[in-house]
Amino acid sequence: MNATTQLSRIKVSRDISGLTSRAGTALLAGLSDAIGLTESLVRGLAVHSRSVRHDPGRIVRDIAVMIADGGDALTDLGALRDQEVLFGQVASDATAYRALERLDAGALAHVRGSLAAARARVWALIGAPKRIILDIDATLICAHSEKEGAAGTYKRGFGFHPLLCFLAATGEALAGILRPGNAGSNTAADHIEVLDLALAQLPVGAAGPGVLVRCDSAGATHAFLDAVVARGLSFSVGFDLTESVREACLAVAEDAWIAATDSHGEPRDGAWVAELDLDLSAWPAGSRAICRRERPHPGAQLSFTDVDGHRFQVLLTNQRGGRIARLEALHHSRASIEDSIRCGKASGLRNLPFRSYPMNEAWLALALAGCDLMAWTRMLLLQGSELANCEPKRLRYRLLHVAGRVVRHARGISLRLSRSWPWGETLVTAFARLQALPAG
Repeated sequence: MNATTQLSRIKVSRDISGLTSRAGTALLAGLSDAIGLTESLVRGLAVHSRSVRHDPGRIVRDIAVMIADGGDALTDLGALRDQEVLFGQVASDATAYRALERLDAGALAHVRGSLAAARARVWALIGAPKRIILDIDATLICAHSEKEGAAGTYKRGFGFHPLLCFLAATGEALAGILRPGNAGSNTAADHIEVLDLALAQLPVGAAGPGVLVRCDSAGATHAFLDAVVARGLSFSVGFDLTESVREACLAVAEDAWIAATDSHGEPRDGAWVAELDLDLSAWPAGSRAICRRERPHPGAQLSFTDVDGHRFQVLLTNQRGGRIARLEALHHSRASIEDSIRCGKASGLRNLPFRSYPMNEAWLALALAGCDLMAWTRMLLLQGSELANCEPKRLRYRLLHVAGRVVRHARGISLRLSRSWPWGETLVTAFARLQALPAG
């Protein structure tokens, strides 16, 4: 028989002081301070008035921390406000609302600049990714009331259609623009704007020919790919199966197909790749089309473009090299942006809480900042632990929302954790790494 505890027999009392339910969340605020993000926000968003009790930059930092902590409305700032010993004095909901209301285009530009400077600091501490791959994709955010800019979506819903860019290696949120729900999927101007915002987030000297921009077929527009090449970057985008492309796929000789590989370079069963003989003179110089032919998984429904039980997918790229299976596998791994978007929706992007379109733009920017704080925490403070790969929901349960007891003694403060919590030692190590970070 399984032992159970009857709540009616549990004695409940209210006699312990100094408890906190956000012991791990203090890492996010502390990391923001350590890498100079908080100071930059405070300095750049300062309001020169003696009547200001809370610095707008500090409020912005607290909102980003609150979003990373799982909040999806300004009222969730109470989770930080109730833990003053860890987070200091946190602004009221009304004050935070007014601070967001003042985040115009110039202020948001400074927020992005502060994030770029903090990113350079983080990369200087831990090293830049081996290869910088920018993944761009759009997502849908539902609106359950009449909000400015909300419109019908192509999936017959109602809401917004933001375009986002994430760094493939680390999941850092580099850029995002808010768009109405009826915004076009393949709008080149939007893709170029997001690309430029993402490039501005990279440290000086990081952008170069080795940087790869990946998109689905929405990025296969002449204007966007010309812009990518003009910036000295490589691209890999999905390519629509038009009639001429389909004919080229079917014209490939059987012995020209080679085995496709997975992300680890191992042969992928039931999949083959081949380079297509297409006239790509209208596309950027060096463009090449690579086709992937594979057998759909059991139960998959075939479409009219499938032939002989095979499904075809084509990509367009200007990358060089004869190992087309590797180039195709590299493009195929862009599916990781779906994970990044899912994590973003678990961190403030599931719902835009305001009626005002500019305030929702500000919320989007701070939600992306919250994603960065989570990514930097994993990179700097959790490196080598099993929690370094956790998604937000699990990381909050295991680390951020850990209960602890705050004890004051000898003019100092101690945070005491349960010795039985399985990830308690990881949290202790994370705090030690935070305190050991060199001064910026």
